Amino acid sequence: MTEEAAGEETFISHLVELRDRLVKASIGIAIACAALFIWPGPSQVYDLLAAPMIASLPPGAKMIATGVVSPFLVPMKVTLLLAFILSLPWVFYQLWAFVAPGLYAHEKRLVLPLVISSSLLFIGGVAFCYFFVFGRVFHFIGEFAPTSIAVTPDIENYLDFVMSMCLAFGATFEVPVVVVILVRMGIVSIEKLRAIRSYVIVGAFVIAAIVTPPDVVSQLALAIPMCLLYELGLVVAPIFARVTRAPEEHA
Repeated sequence: MTEEAAGEETFISHLVELRDRLVKASIGIAIACAALFIWPGPSQVYDLLAAPMIASLPPGAKMIATGVVSPFLVPMKVTLLLAFILSLPWVFYQLWAFVAPGLYAHEKRLVLPLVISSSLLFIGGVAFCYFFVFGRVFHFIGEFAPTSIAVTPDIENYLDFVMSMCLAFGATFEVPVVVVILVRMGIVSIEKLRAIRSYVIVGAFVIAAIVTPPDVVSQLALAIPMCLLYELGLVVAPIFARVTRAPEEHA
């Protein structure tokens, strides 16, 4: 077999392996989605998502659906989104299983903790947004609503808002992982990251002002954890770089 044919066969085998991993990841999401459809059901899943908003509305008030099929489609989308979030550890494991055979032992010590921490941090960011941020933001906004206005949010607009906020907080909680990767790959030194700390703090508040609603509560709720997680990354990065150092780097 020629070298070119061997390379082509290896490339095809990698594609087959990637396909199998994507299929397994998709099956994991489908199983989680089916389980949520069985219990508690899409309607209850959406009620859970809407609970922070309903709690901030006047007693007896409800959300509205302006679209004909919105009462059916929106709970389905929410259920699929929740299934994906719950399946993140499995999805990241499939990513790890795909790249692991081509890694050295010290590289495996680098990738596996990053895969686990990335999924847990993202889920943690979403949970922080739901349990801590939403209730305070909706209550803060509701206090500014004039008494002549009936606050009846549309379920589709609410879903768009919730998805954007959850994505923002989930991505924000990945800051320690980004710091660790930058330091471990030698792209930026830990001393340089410490030196630009003040710029990072300013950048955190700018990002929070862009991706969150124009209220102080949600902006602080995003910017402050981002700064704290950056500091956590500065603490963890040198330890992680030392533990995952290649044998020749110890010499």
